[in-house]
Amino acid sequence: MENSARIYILEDEKSVNELINYALSNINLNVFSFYNSKELFKALNEQKCDILVLDIMLPNQDGFSVLKELKENANTKDIEVILLSALDSEFNKVKGLDLGASDYITKPFSMLEFIARIKGILRRINKDDVLVFKNLHIDFKTRQVMLHNEDIKLTLKEFELLALLIKNPKKCFSKEELLDCIWKENFKTRTIDIHINTLRAKLKDYAKYIKTIHCVGYRFDLNA
Repeated sequence: MENSARIYILEDEKSVNELINYALSNINLNVFSFYNSKELFKALNEQKCDILVLDIMLPNQDGFSVLKELKENANTKDIEVILLSALDSEFNKVKGLDLGASDYITKPFSMLEFIARIKGILRRINKDDVLVFKNLHIDFKTRQVMLHNEDIKLTLKEFELLALLIKNPKKCFSKEELLDCIWKENFKTRTIDIHINTLRAKLKDYAKYIKTIHCVGYRFDLNA
């Protein structure tokens, strides 16, 4: 693991903040704690982080609005954000993920699982690879998708769906597999159908490469 990784924590509950800081510091990460959004944005103006651990229920400015502000700013939109919350409803999870969060962890949580998810994100962001398929260019580090030299704006989950399918063109993924790989939560399979439909709409003439396999799921067909 890269020990140069920089992690920010925005959590107003002191005991939780300190516990996360201690656990991540013990695996040689550079960890910095904040207790309100004003402190966080001041620090981000001075130096960006690689990952932000963000509580949703905060004083003054809630985590959803902090996340939205980060993703609308060109300088901070690529920061990986893990949302923490005692709110475990599907609505809140979908909202956070669609706003651009990389993960959503419900309190209370296992610290070992939390560290594993941090390590998984670090492995992903340390890969600098680009995939080119005809006129479709995908940068997996910046999450930029270009089609016919046009920038295609995908949500985080749309991008992860496309990335998983195009990296495994011979595999047909069931809806349950896609939920497990990308959402890692107990969402309904209609969530997959909705995101596939919006992804296809954005890919325009390249939508034909995402094939529906009747009664099974979806795959990316290079020969469509």
